[in-house]
Amino acid sequence: MQMYLISDNVDTLTGMRLAGVEGVVVHQREELGKALETAIANKEIGIILLTEKFGREFPEIIDDVKLHHRTPLIIEIPDRHGTGRKPDFITSYVNEAIGLKL
Repeated sequence: MQMYLISDNVDTLTGMRLAGVEGVVVHQREELGKALETAIANKEIGIILLTEKFGREFPEIIDDVKLHHRTPLIIEIPDRHGTGRKPDFITSYVNEAIGLKL
């Protein structure tokens, strides 16, 4: 099972290639859709890594893939500019999930 990166910048792709993860750089909506279709069609790919920018700019595309395909797993990762999440996002996520304040 392989991981595959769909990134919006070359630096993230270069770093992931050093770790043995292949991928592609895309910038537009249509390119993202084609890259996702290609990755989903490849049964060797078990995890698709997406930079967080795509989740913010094109959530409907990402959500559609997550809802209609069991595999591969889609994971949003921070890019070279850091994460767009709040500093305490993990704590707030756990609090919301279990209903307890940590």
